[in-house]
Amino acid sequence: MAHPPTRVSVSYEGEGLRAQAIAMAELLGLKLATGSDDAPLQLNVTTEGLTLSLTGPDAPGPIRVDFVAGQFGYRQSRISLRSEPLARAVGIRGHDRPSVLDATAGLGRDAFVLATLGCDVVLVEREPVIAALLRDGMERAAAEPDLAGTMARMRCVQGHAPDILRGLGHAQRPDVVYLDPMYPHRDKSALVKKEMRVFRALVGDDEDAPEILTAALEVAKRRVVVKRPARAAPLGGREPNHRIPGKTTRFDVYVKG
Repeated sequence: MAHPPTRVSVSYEGEGLRAQAIAMAELLGLKLATGSDDAPLQLNVTTEGLTLSLTGPDAPGPIRVDFVAGQFGYRQSRISLRSEPLARAVGIRGHDRPSVLDATAGLGRDAFVLATLGCDVVLVEREPVIAALLRDGMERAAAEPDLAGTMARMRCVQGHAPDILRGLGHAQRPDVVYLDPMYPHRDKSALVKKEMRVFRALVGDDEDAPEILTAALEVAKRRVVVKRPARAAPLGGREPNHRIPGKTTRFDVYVKG
């Protein structure tokens, strides 16, 4: 997918984290930030994990993946089959927990919900910096006794979703492929607006979403689920078998077989 290249530099909170920052920069092929660095995005190594932020005037605060506290931690205690339309969309019922490949993982919110409900979830993220944030958040959460079981059901893979999907052997194919392509977000909260600014600066729009849908329909054993704005056209013009509506978003469900 074509999008303008965005420079990202790696910074660190204190001298004690310098070696970790150097290792992260080498892993991702990035440079360390300097006092005069003009990189529009900065991956910061802190004592509480990785953060990513825009630089410059009027830049919003950093984003991070934290499954323990904040929005994730608050939501976990309220996740239930009845309260999550996503559970119905992927086909969770009774004791059946389908395996799911989240082809557009982002910060892992929906994957976390599915793993909390008992699904094994592979999180595919094409952008290496976002994948690093995800892995960092997952590693920290795995050390928490209350979340260790959920994290054991989540695995992050960095790469291009269509290639990963088509490279799966039959035994590796997921029951469900889930897509939440990036689009002008319906949520007006300051948190989401901040995240969207950072994501768009880093990866642009999900212009390859129709290609991912095509690959997903080839590979998924049971169904493909696409999250869409409530009034948006179906992704790639493909009509789903049915929809699960919501106030601002809906789930388009493509049933296999």
